[in-house]
Amino acid sequence: MSWLCFTFGVAFGTALLPVISIELFVIGMASSQSTLHWSVLGAVVALGQLTGKVPYYLAARGSIKLPPWLHRAQHYRPPSARRERFRRRTKRLKMWFEALRERCHRHPQWMVGSYGCSAVLGIPPFMGMAVVAGLARMRLSVFLGVGMVGRFARFGALAASPALFASWFHF
Repeated sequence: MSWLCFTFGVAFGTALLPVISIELFVIGMASSQSTLHWSVLGAVVALGQLTGKVPYYLAARGSIKLPPWLHRAQHYRPPSARRERFRRRTKRLKMWFEALRERCHRHPQWMVGSYGCSAVLGIPPFMGMAVVAGLARMRLSVFLGVGMVGRFARFGALAASPALFASWFHF
């Protein structure tokens, strides 16, 4: 039980601040702790990862207030040449992001599909998709349900892989 609590904590922590690779951690845990069943390990990691992504989702949705130090200062200062170049470069990216948000509002199934693919494959990055899901105002139940199923498929497969390879090579 202590290994599962530790695993949940690592999964939650890496979801908030991805300092280490949770995928490598899962493979290492599955390899070293043969008493843990792959499905339990996959479910605990999926739950920890999804729990860690909920604050990003809620912040993007506007349901929670961010601390004041994360907000931009509201005082006006004339734009420097460097800032103006940066604004011009990012204008296309901002337009693309706004078009993506509008498409998500018009086609909610597309958002659910891309979020589900991200939960399983990690492409596009799941952290970014959690933010986009919040911006697109995806229902929390859909966010949690699709995310849990996708993350369980990903981490369950990773947790089962060491045992699968060991059975192939009879270690």
